[in-house]
Amino acid sequence: MTTDAFFEPWQLRAAFARSLSDMYGREVPAYTTLLEVSHDVNADVVRARGADAERLGSIDRVTAERHGAIRVGTPEEIRQVARVFGAMGMHPVGFYDLRDASSSSVPVVSTAFRPVDREELARNPFRVFTSLLVPGDRRFFSADLQQRLERFLGSRTLFGPELLALADRAEAGGGLAGDDAATFLRLATEAFELSHEPVDQAWYRELEAVSAVAADIGGVASTHINHLTPRVLDIDDLYARMEARGITMIDAIQGPPLWEGPDVLLRQTSFRALAEPRTFRTPDGRVVQDSLRVRFGEVEARGIALTPQGRARYDAAIVQGATPDVWRETFPDTEAGLVEQGLGYFTYEVPAAAAGPGALTREPIVYEDFLPRSAAGIFQSNLTEEGSKDASQAGEDRDADWMAGAVGRELFDPFDLYAAQVAASRDRAAARLGVDPESLETPSLGDRSSTTQGAQA
Repeated sequence: MTTDAFFEPWQLRAAFARSLSDMYGREVPAYTTLLEVSHDVNADVVRARGADAERLGSIDRVTAERHGAIRVGTPEEIRQVARVFGAMGMHPVGFYDLRDASSSSVPVVSTAFRPVDREELARNPFRVFTSLLVPGDRRFFSADLQQRLERFLGSRTLFGPELLALADRAEAGGGLAGDDAATFLRLATEAFELSHEPVDQAWYRELEAVSAVAADIGGVASTHINHLTPRVLDIDDLYARMEARGITMIDAIQGPPLWEGPDVLLRQTSFRALAEPRTFRTPDGRVVQDSLRVRFGEVEARGIALTPQGRARYDAAIVQGATPDVWRETFPDTEAGLVEQGLGYFTYEVPAAAAGPGALTREPIVYEDFLPRSAAGIFQSNLTEEGSKDASQAGEDRDADWMAGAVGRELFDPFDLYAAQVAASRDRAAARLGVDPESLETPSLGDRSSTTQGAQA
């Protein structure tokens, strides 16, 4: 990194994703294996399918793509997370309540920090799924445990003042100069490294009896990356190749099934959390060696973003079991069908080399966000114990408005972002064709982006 260069937010984001990936690969060697297999699978898919393999993003984007996952304990901590990611052009998008999405004890609500503009996503789509503990939820925590947990969380510092000051300067100034950028990236990466400080054994085990996720958040004095997720073009092939290498995967791929129709939303799987050596301090003051299973290697395959109507169908299909037969009954087997039934988001373009006036093509919008049931399924599949959850107690209300207040920033709605992409593309296409955007009869287009048909004005 040269000292005289200036790094814009997207460049900081790309550099941070690489730095985090390098760090995580050193800490979790199986992650490096996951990357190798992902690259092999993607290369094979591109060779086999050609341009069709890049239907939902160029191979360069897919290769660079990562999403991370972190967990924090207090609104103040998630506000600081927002400042760090804000320096990289990442904004809070969506609200996810994992407390009721799993049969296990997962007492967190979440948002995801990511770029929101189409151009920024194309430059680097790095995103971080960020979960926040809910200590006041009586289904999980007694009043006494809540008080002690909040006291512990309030006494720790996850992000130092120098890192936060640089983050604020980067966000206000649209980036950082070389030396400051290097310092920012180093401090940000260090903030998510696994700490080697001894863990209070009794405190950790008390929280672990409630929830392994709660212990991972509130049982230690730092935070860390729980997983760093590459994107793969054939997740079923990857699953088989990882098992063939002797790496134990979780029992299933979360999300939609493998079927002959369009890929929608998100499919995820992971290798099981590894037993990593950790140092503990016992109640009698001794320092002993033990292990924890909190970090795992997740991988994802992304599909087409669905409209609210499409998402409602998806949620209903998941309840029915998400089998191929259920999917055939629920979704059309072509992209044209998704458009005609108002189920998927697509952009519309007039190619520069169009054959004649009125030519229009359609491109699917990739799903950039997450699914609470799938996220909870990944969490649950990697837990060593179910924990405890008293369903007779009342939960604590949390929603998107509450999360926006906790983060201290506007919480973007994913549906609004996708709809804005569609509207902007229609406006651009209509301007080039010299027609009213509402007159573009886009559902009549063919099923392939390479098929150019006349737009009817």
